[in-house]
Amino acid sequence: MAETERSDGPRYGVSLLRVHPALWRDVAIEAERAGYESIWMSDHLMLPEEVDREKYPDGELPISSHSPIFDVMVHLAALAAVTTTLRLGTYVYQPALRHPFVAARAVATLDVVSGGRVELGVGAGWSEAEWDLVGVDFARRGELLDETLDVLDGLWTQKSFAYQGAHHEFPSVGFEPKPVQQPRPPLHIGGESAPALRRAVARGDGWIGMHHTPASVAAPLARLRAAERDSGRSRPLQTTVAAHQGEVDAEGWSASGIDRVIVAPWSRSGEALDGLRRFAREHIRPRSE
Repeated sequence: MAETERSDGPRYGVSLLRVHPALWRDVAIEAERAGYESIWMSDHLMLPEEVDREKYPDGELPISSHSPIFDVMVHLAALAAVTTTLRLGTYVYQPALRHPFVAARAVATLDVVSGGRVELGVGAGWSEAEWDLVGVDFARRGELLDETLDVLDGLWTQKSFAYQGAHHEFPSVGFEPKPVQQPRPPLHIGGESAPALRRAVARGDGWIGMHHTPASVAAPLARLRAAERDSGRSRPLQTTVAAHQGEVDAEGWSASGIDRVIVAPWSRSGEALDGLRRFAREHIRPRSE
């Protein structure tokens, strides 16, 4: 199968968030066939039925506690088995909600079984209620994420690794197998707050923003580039955002400066496969050999 790209615009990934899980396998197979670069799956451990409504803009969580939630690494591994080139992205994984040994093992396993196709989007999380359920202090999620990323890097890149931090401490251990991609799978830091942008610039290979239009992404992208300049970073971060469901403004995205757009070019699940094919015919072309 020919590789695909857009010489005059972003790469396109496919969002699994906006389609029924029963279709994920078919969507992944069709996305690869049609020339999309990647698929992206979101991550939660558990969501409560009762929340403090004052802590959320609309008075409730954006998704229901009864929504189907799958282990992101397990399900992406299943999709890796029916694809060969499609990149496998997390939008976004919350490693700080797990012990770093668990997160490191899960990500490395997915990278190995997929032949090195992981795009690791991570974030500090937005649901305080979820952190409360796990028994982790939401107010310290940023420092816990930073420490977790330190541990992941050490386990993935060093033959033996010991660690002593505020949240985790352990003697020298070995960790095998390492991820196929070295020194690690591409790390995309999610979030649009000032701390998240600083973390992306300091630690990431890329940055993942929220759902946007080509116009609305301009402001956070400008703040990201300013943070890069302030830090003296020489290599720009790769940028990824998600389009709103049904939004297909490819011309606008081409002018936006964003490197990758995660799309859901359909209105309802039953239209997903046709929507994928239609968007690909119009906006994705094979790379010349």
